Amino acid sequence: MNLLKRVLTAVVLIPIVLVLVLRAPIPMVALVAALVALLAVEELLKLAEAYNIRPFRWPTYLFVGLLFLLLALEPAHQPLLATAIFLYTVGFASALAPFVFLTAGTRRTDLRTGFPAAAVSVFAFGYIALPLGFLVQIREQWAGAVLLLYLLLLVWVGDISAYFVGGFLGCHRMSPRISPNKTWEGALASLIASLVVGMLLANHARAISSALLNAHLLERRDGYFALEKPPLGPTLLLSAAINVAAQLGDLVESLIKRGAGVKDSGAILPGHGGMLDRIDALLFAAPVVWYYAAWRVMQ
Repeated sequence: MNLLKRVLTAVVLIPIVLVLVLRAPIPMVALVAALVALLAVEELLKLAEAYNIRPFRWPTYLFVGLLFLLLALEPAHQPLLATAIFLYTVGFASALAPFVFLTAGTRRTDLRTGFPAAAVSVFAFGYIALPLGFLVQIREQWAGAVLLLYLLLLVWVGDISAYFVGGFLGCHRMSPRISPNKTWEGALASLIASLVVGMLLANHARAISSALLNAHLLERRDGYFALEKPPLGPTLLLSAAINVAAQLGDLVESLIKRGAGVKDSGAILPGHGGMLDRIDALLFAAPVVWYYAAWRVMQ
């Protein structure tokens, strides 16, 4: 029954996500990313309560929401300028966050609760808001839609491969104290599947872009038309880095849940648990792709 719920939820959500990634304007992408971030932050703050921490809710929501408002206002179709503004924005916000939340802590009656609450809010901003901000900024780059499609496919295929191979063939537990169901066999299958997908996308990038353009699912600047064919070697290295980061993201979220004594971060997505359960791998993988995209723009 749980597997059926997972499949049905994926069937509904995947087309919506793909249309959003490929066609939606930047402000809409930022708005949806903000909604996902706020839902995931709410789940993280609830998990923090299991650690006997009384988190700051509204200050955290406002701080996270402001980041995505600024991202929505970044100049479209100017990747270099947008990247520079993004770096200044997230750098300033990251430096400011501890002071904002520690100041909020001074208003607590029990001052002993101020520092732990501020630490959770700063962590929520860095762990959830910033990586989802990276996704929005990737979308602003040349070939941004294809890069996001590449990222999502690698994460999804890796997750599915680990789930089924680990479930049927897994014998060697990766980290039984943190995530008893994860196995080294599943992790290896996930890595191999991601490398295969990366190789296929590298070899057929222009054909895929053409098909999406003909189906009116892609704008010309978001495909690979103005770029050279992606070299296979670097693409495989990037694919491997994305997969390892995604698996670490999954493991880290399991650590947080295990410490809180819960199986899922929430129940908003049938068969998948909470929003944080669904995006945990992306939170670690998105910065890897953003770094590649920013490096390419800065050349």
